[in-house]
Amino acid sequence: EIQAILMNTSARLFRRFPFTLTCAARLSPADFHSPFLACSSGQFVASTRKLHVEPKSSPAGAPERLPFSKVTDEDLAYFRKILPGRTITDPDLVESSNVDWLKTVKGSSEVLLRPQTTEEVSQILRYCYNRNLAVNPQGGNTGLVGGSVPVYDEIILSTSLMNNILTFDNISGILTCQAGCVLENLSLYLEERDYIMPLDLGAKGSCQIGGNVATNAGGLRLLRYGSLHGTVLGLEVVLADGRVLDCLATLRKDNTGYDLKQLFIGSEGTLGVITAVSILCPRKPKSTNVVFLGCETFEELLKTFQLCRGMLGEILSAFEFLDSECMRLLNTHLKLPNPISDCPFYIVIETSGSDPDHDSQKLDNFLEEAIASTFVTDGTVATEESKIKALWSMRERVTEALTHDGFTYKYDISLPVERIYQLVTDMRQHLGDRAKSVVGYGHVGDGNLHLNITSPAKDPALLAAIEPFVYEWTASCQGSISAEHGLGLKKRNYIYYSKPSQAVALMGNIKAMLDPKGILNPYKTLPDNLK
Repeated sequence: EIQAILMNTSARLFRRFPFTLTCAARLSPADFHSPFLACSSGQFVASTRKLHVEPKSSPAGAPERLPFSKVTDEDLAYFRKILPGRTITDPDLVESSNVDWLKTVKGSSEVLLRPQTTEEVSQILRYCYNRNLAVNPQGGNTGLVGGSVPVYDEIILSTSLMNNILTFDNISGILTCQAGCVLENLSLYLEERDYIMPLDLGAKGSCQIGGNVATNAGGLRLLRYGSLHGTVLGLEVVLADGRVLDCLATLRKDNTGYDLKQLFIGSEGTLGVITAVSILCPRKPKSTNVVFLGCETFEELLKTFQLCRGMLGEILSAFEFLDSECMRLLNTHLKLPNPISDCPFYIVIETSGSDPDHDSQKLDNFLEEAIASTFVTDGTVATEESKIKALWSMRERVTEALTHDGFTYKYDISLPVERIYQLVTDMRQHLGDRAKSVVGYGHVGDGNLHLNITSPAKDPALLAAIEPFVYEWTASCQGSISAEHGLGLKKRNYIYYSKPSQAVALMGNIKAMLDPKGILNPYKTLPDNLK
């Protein structure tokens, strides 16, 4: 069946773009059965995307517009019929949805659609598929890689009004909700019922759960509760042609066939539009403590992490770090005072458990050992909610502080834990005085570094010095060029630094099968020219 689907897809694409499939004739049925996707299969995938030209400047820049249809008055009449009052064409109202959070990517869409139900999303996509109209799914628009805004004039499909909680099982802790629910609102809803969301992000006040799932967001609780690939139990997804895929299961165990929902977690809206999510939520801890510590070297920070995992064990829920440059930006731009004495490195540790006395004793034992071992030089502990929030703000508001420091080049890297900070050190040496600031912070427990480089203004020469150096360095350590932000527009052409060509070719096959016209979030995630 897969062979037949792929062959039919090839035929449809040949009818639409006959000049792009010059090598398709060399395909044989055996090519589709190759366990490693032999060259001819790879050529097929590449050939279906030949309309993507090589970028004229940076690989992070936009390719030429694909031959999608333009929105007509007839199209607007249809949308207004099915979405009365929710088809937005006022340029002033559409403007904010055309610009990403960092204000580095700006599209030119003239239409913003705001459905409230899965059926409305289905009608929109069915119509757009038949008309060959490109669609840009959008949640809270808090992404950092240009994946959430149009590149050209794609129709923006916002899930913001799909914000209803559908069900919550107080026994199992399974929440089912629409994709447009804001993460912070879900957290408040659950806390009233003695539960919490398994993920927590700095953008929780704006980001939506559908977008979180579509980008496989990580965040501050991943060390304790794992990734969304584990906590998401089911999804409802509308495919490119309007078909609704109902995999909205609420079972923790289901071993019947392929786990299709995993395809859409982290697919960045390129395979389907997520309309509903069921997710497993942990019980709200009865005891939460936050510790803010200072270390003289990154080696001592890593020793503290090892000691922390061994002594805190099951109550450890977060282990974050930031460097002295981050602290300087927090002091300078946000006027946040350092809660301890100045140190080269800072750690935020959170514990959460069910017994305050037990947790407090374990934490005290850990701190005594860390101080006696001279791993840490200073620290403070918070148990009250207001003080906990104040300490967490030292980590969560670094991104905000960076926006006040100038134009920011952001990199979300996954590395072996012992190599995390070496990239920051090497980048500083590599750039010298060409950058205003080079800072490092992130999730030590996950091996996730957020490397940020600022300059007074956008600087193509500086970008050329950063890229591909940062990606080559990461690849040399067998790391990932995107730990949790996704690839979007900016990083799509760098995917080969982290994935072999066979894997990327298979991704192209999946995209061609689920979205043969390529209308969903075009120019994102996959490289312009698949190998």
